Amino acid sequence: MTALALALRDSGRWSATIRSYVAITKPRIILLLLATTVPAMVVAEGGWPSTALVIATLVGGTASAAGANAINCWYDRDIDALMRRTQSRPLVRGDIPPLNALLFGVALGVGAFAFLWATTNLLAAALAAAALLFYVFIYTVWLKRRSTQNIVIGGAAGAFPPMVGWAAVTGELAWAPVIMFAIIFFWTPPHFWALALRIAPDYREAKVPMLPVEVGEVATRRQILAYSVVLIPITLALLLTGTVGWLYGAAAGLAGLGFVAIAFGLWRWPKRVPSMRLYTYSLAYLAAIFIVMAIDVGILG
Repeated sequence: MTALALALRDSGRWSATIRSYVAITKPRIILLLLATTVPAMVVAEGGWPSTALVIATLVGGTASAAGANAINCWYDRDIDALMRRTQSRPLVRGDIPPLNALLFGVALGVGAFAFLWATTNLLAAALAAAALLFYVFIYTVWLKRRSTQNIVIGGAAGAFPPMVGWAAVTGELAWAPVIMFAIIFFWTPPHFWALALRIAPDYREAKVPMLPVEVGEVATRRQILAYSVVLIPITLALLLTGTVGWLYGAAAGLAGLGFVAIAFGLWRWPKRVPSMRLYTYSLAYLAAIFIVMAIDVGILG
């Protein structure tokens, strides 16, 4: 084999390895989390904050979330092998040694804490670390395989980014970021249960007690509708803090009504309204209300 062929082969192996490590960080999930960080920073500043601070917060937040996801993939590799949706993950295929994945995740988490402390402040770093620890130990290790409320309580880990962003700007917390936390917290169950309805056979095969598996689809659809209704007043509660105005209020109210309308259709006419319609809408919904939040403050603030 020629030197060029050897170099190309080694390059291909390195590229495949890098792709595998990126894959276990679940980058698509991280993008949605980051979409809630920057708007919180804009609201905290009352306009666009320092670009350097935004970049530092996003880099640190990305590393912390990536570390949590990598550790999750390491811990869940046994049940991932049983579910069609996750059977192609690198740890299931044997592309990454398990210990390497664990050390990679831990290194990302520790590095993220140190980086955020150095470039933002200790509170932002501590909140990011708390999210990682909550996701790993409360959701992944404790609740996921034991309770139907796994995604309800464990979903709190994904609600930390707005508080991290707010803390990075102000060095403290207030009611506004707490309400942003609550928005994501109550958004998570209907969002994830909509997906769980679609892939319930996978969870049943892996013996993961997701709500559709344990209580049935009818009860799950009812819970989705209940959380969707509760979500509207929580989003509008942000108006009481005085940090956002009418543009956000109108957008959050209309988007919330759309959320409830789809959830109602899923509950009342499940054969005509597929659960993935709500899942897809919920992704756009969360991104939209946080983006409008930032626009409201940036243009009208």
